[in-house]
Amino acid sequence: MTMKFLQHFTVHIFVKKNKVNQAGLVPIYARLFLDGVRTECYLKKNIALEHWDIAKGKAKRTFHGSYVLNEYIDMVKGELNKHFNMMLASHEEVTVEMVKTSFQGEKVRKENEKSFLDVFRIFLHMQEEKAAAQLKKKGRHKRFKVLYGKVQAFIRHKFEKEDLLPSEMKLNFIVAFEHYLQTVGGISHNTAMKCAKDLKQVMNFVAIEVDLHHNPFQSFKCSYKKVKRKYLTQAELDAIENKEISISRLDEVRDCFVFCCYTGYSYQDVEALSPTDLGIGIDKKLWILRDRGKTGNVENVPLLSKALAILKKYKDHPYCKKFNKLLPVNSNVRYNAYLKEIADLCGITKLLTTHVARHTCATTILLSNGVPIETTMEFLGHNDIRTTRIYAKIVQQKLSEDMEDLQARLDNRLVNEAPH
Repeated sequence: MTMKFLQHFTVHIFVKKNKVNQAGLVPIYARLFLDGVRTECYLKKNIALEHWDIAKGKAKRTFHGSYVLNEYIDMVKGELNKHFNMMLASHEEVTVEMVKTSFQGEKVRKENEKSFLDVFRIFLHMQEEKAAAQLKKKGRHKRFKVLYGKVQAFIRHKFEKEDLLPSEMKLNFIVAFEHYLQTVGGISHNTAMKCAKDLKQVMNFVAIEVDLHHNPFQSFKCSYKKVKRKYLTQAELDAIENKEISISRLDEVRDCFVFCCYTGYSYQDVEALSPTDLGIGIDKKLWILRDRGKTGNVENVPLLSKALAILKKYKDHPYCKKFNKLLPVNSNVRYNAYLKEIADLCGITKLLTTHVARHTCATTILLSNGVPIETTMEFLGHNDIRTTRIYAKIVQQKLSEDMEDLQARLDNRLVNEAPH
């Protein structure tokens, strides 16, 4: 315990001659030495080189501002020695970087103190273990891994550090992080808000792990903008279904997309489907009996004839047999890229994505054909009927627009048929 008091600490004040600014001044630095290891910190003061006494490490007396500047330099030396002694009193081993960090007003990490990213990694490991035990979906673990990378990049960008202490995390961190995601990261408002929501969950875990009094991000409100959900009309869906496609990779993606249109499955759900998910439903017909990846709800979905025909088509597909899958689903990136090609082939100007298929199922296949909203909710695996009502409003809006078009045509006919 006494050995740490034998550490030798000294401070040397100097100027960097090679860093002359536009005003012809050079910056004043403090060089800290501790047991042969050194570091430097800028004192936020500048002086003309001719006014600096190199030997004394102070301003020359002939410089009119020498008294104030030299007083400041003496104060800095005293403060640096004070911070060195503070570190000696609270740490088993002191480094020169710890003294510099403390002097600059930043918190010094204590012995065995976990950083924010340390605890985030513990959180990720627990998520991975839960996914392996099938207590959590793998997609959710992947989402938090992506978030970890974004937070790490943000800390480097904003603070020019590799990590922060949990006690340094304030409300302004998540506010700045959300701003960074949209401006530097180039992601949408709603996606940034989803990241912020996940970060709040991580911070809940961190607060418990390191015994913080509260989650500093708790009061951050995640607000979402209303997004117009894109879906295919029946004519557009027919165009995709009936298109002759000779390229096998596009044909397979088209079929997977159409399957989603008739089942309401997301990319994550359809990619995970295996023959064991098939079973006989209450009507003695073939159903999909599994839980949704996103909500975790256990659901039994009847297979409409077009979805069933697609499954039969790929029953003996090499990929499906090798990986025990119901459909030959590509990676998400390739899947969406191929959908763009399919849209071009079919003359569809809408951007086709995995989400468009799910929205098409809700609007064009179910609600537009008179399926009750409660049944649609169950079919899509929604936890809250308010989510399903969004699609119902879309259908009503489409009905209203169609009626307006009809009224305009009727009015035009009356005008044309009126006697002149």
